[in-house]
Amino acid sequence: VPGDIIYIQAGDLVPADCRIIESYKLETEESSLTGESHSIEKSSEINLKENTPISEQKNMIFSGSTIISGRAKCVVVSTGMQTEVGRIATLLDNEDPPQTPLQKKLQQTSKILGLGITAICFVILILGIYQGVPFIEMFMIAISLAVAAIPEGLPAIVTIVLAMGIRKLAKNKAIVRKLPAVETLGNASVICSDKTGTLTQNKMTVKKISNEDAYLNLSSKEAVKILELASLCNNAKESDVAKKEGREISGEATEKAILEAFKKTGGSKISLEEKYERVQEFPFSSERKLMTTVHKLSSKSFRVITKGAPDYILKKIIKTAKRPLTAEIKGKIISKNNAMSSGALRVIAVAYKDVSKIPETVEEAEKDLIFCGLIGMYDPPREEVKYAVESCKKAGIKPVMVTGDHINTAKAIAKETGIYKEGKDSAITGVELDKMNVYEFEKNIVNYSVFARVTPEHKVKIVKAYQKRGEIVAMTVDGVNDAPALKSADIGCAMGKSGTDVAKSAADIVLTDDNFSTIVKAVKEGRAISQNIKRSIHFLLSSNFGEIVAIFIAFLLNIPSPLLAIQLLWLNVVTDSFPALALGVTPIEEDIMKIMPQKGKTELFDARKWKNIALEGSYIGAISILAFSIGRVFFDTTAIPAIGRTMAFAVLSLSQIVHAFNVQSEKSIFRVGFFHNINLVLAFVVCTILQVSVIAIPFLSAIFKTVSLNFFQWLIVWILSFSPLILVEIEKTLEN
Repeated sequence: VPGDIIYIQAGDLVPADCRIIESYKLETEESSLTGESHSIEKSSEINLKENTPISEQKNMIFSGSTIISGRAKCVVVSTGMQTEVGRIATLLDNEDPPQTPLQKKLQQTSKILGLGITAICFVILILGIYQGVPFIEMFMIAISLAVAAIPEGLPAIVTIVLAMGIRKLAKNKAIVRKLPAVETLGNASVICSDKTGTLTQNKMTVKKISNEDAYLNLSSKEAVKILELASLCNNAKESDVAKKEGREISGEATEKAILEAFKKTGGSKISLEEKYERVQEFPFSSERKLMTTVHKLSSKSFRVITKGAPDYILKKIIKTAKRPLTAEIKGKIISKNNAMSSGALRVIAVAYKDVSKIPETVEEAEKDLIFCGLIGMYDPPREEVKYAVESCKKAGIKPVMVTGDHINTAKAIAKETGIYKEGKDSAITGVELDKMNVYEFEKNIVNYSVFARVTPEHKVKIVKAYQKRGEIVAMTVDGVNDAPALKSADIGCAMGKSGTDVAKSAADIVLTDDNFSTIVKAVKEGRAISQNIKRSIHFLLSSNFGEIVAIFIAFLLNIPSPLLAIQLLWLNVVTDSFPALALGVTPIEEDIMKIMPQKGKTELFDARKWKNIALEGSYIGAISILAFSIGRVFFDTTAIPAIGRTMAFAVLSLSQIVHAFNVQSEKSIFRVGFFHNINLVLAFVVCTILQVSVIAIPFLSAIFKTVSLNFFQWLIVWILSFSPLILVEIEKTLEN
């Protein structure tokens, strides 16, 4: 609320319009307000006149903008619709959201169906009038047929199936923020995953510390000195809040590990900060791969401490703590770094220098450094990841590691998880990637399973290269600069625990447990949701096509209509509701992750499936006409075909309900079992009771113009109603 004090840092999404009280190297991105994509420097020391344009208000941060670097203390001045972005939101109230790919496919299919069914109903109307049927009666039949044949319940069914699927995904720790992601998930063919916290447990532990010569005992004086410097150049905290939450230290995993190791030696960051006050900070960036802080030693003396990627720090050092830097010493440091990273350790280098004044620029701060040592930390892979990676490969999905870590560390973890296999897969660094032209990279990208030392720009390049090859790409990231990669990917996945607000806002899906296996579970659920929607549509189209065929054939043969208008509307209520919804929640089949993804497919059904829908619908219509003819010829004694219509009405309804069991799987019903989907069994029971009721109960039969059937007539009805099972079983046998 206005008046609240908030603390923000790099990666945060600004929650309200705020005035800056204190700031350190604060930069924000305000493109949603100003249209300018570049970062804007902010400061608490600027005073501006009233009515200064938003783009020039350097002492304010605005709701919806993101913090690119630095940190600040601010006071909230406006919230909600009173903010600058809130005023923009009021202008968008009447704007409709864009259609999802699934909606577009359904709209295209529905348009074709609507025009086709309208044309057929018009032809039937003309045929009926030509044959002498009264216009009003024929008009009602045509209109009722159109209502029954067009699956107007389809949008509701698809929405309900999607909603239930999204709810299930949320229970599996994958929160879907954008509806198209549900459909796209089922077709993912490449998953680009971050390493730390996603493939690993994000439980860093310091395992080794080394100077330029040898590994050190973790409690030795020199090791403690290295840990002390790394703890000062560190934003992890020992706080009362952390203790209340059952944690000693709060912060990013790597920095926590350093602080925990320092604490085990008897050190305290709180005491360090009291002794060596931080007066300047140059935050970590993915381009520099370094973080630098400046601490006050005395009134005229300051210590600059830098920690980060060893290969980046080595470019900036001039000597070690013991001796001048020579090619031999540098080689020893590189050798130690390679040895630790090859052992799956994440390696951080620490360097420092003492200066007489506070550096004004990052370039000034990070030059002529003194190398202090290397810290090797181990983050074990998640136990479930290896199985998830194996499932991906069986499903035709390529798992890829995309990380900022050293290539040796990345390869070591990738080997443990099964992503990388020596001799079969390749690994590449961001530097090597930059040397390749776009065509060469797109051609060779299928060979790589590990991308190391990459920047956010590299991630976008990786995604686009895969997409050029027709792949559907899921990308998991957590950084402040990773929003472009999330937006470029077909499915952007942000980390719920370690991810920044910026990443979560740009993502399609948020993984609340930061776990790679959750992505695989989400893909599995996405495939099931996509299949279930198609099952419901398949059922509705084939059933409704059967109704059209029954009426159309009757008028072509110049026989009375086998169904009345009220009976057609009843069919629409019974068969277009419960069975279709039950198909929408069909349990996931065991081999769903063995199906290869369909890349680049844009149509709802392929030609084979449309042929099946037409064949099944034609058969349902034909057996309904057969039932009508049997009743009319053998049982009706008057000119009004009451028994024939009742038998046709029963067969058309019950055969559609039975047909739902055919649609629930591509496999034989005898392999899957009639009780594979218990919801479908319940739908069958309910719909059968309803259908029999309108025939057997006198009060209802009078409304629906039906008559009671004897045992032999019911026997014919049931035999014909179950016959679609035989037809579809033959279909499945021929196709398999």
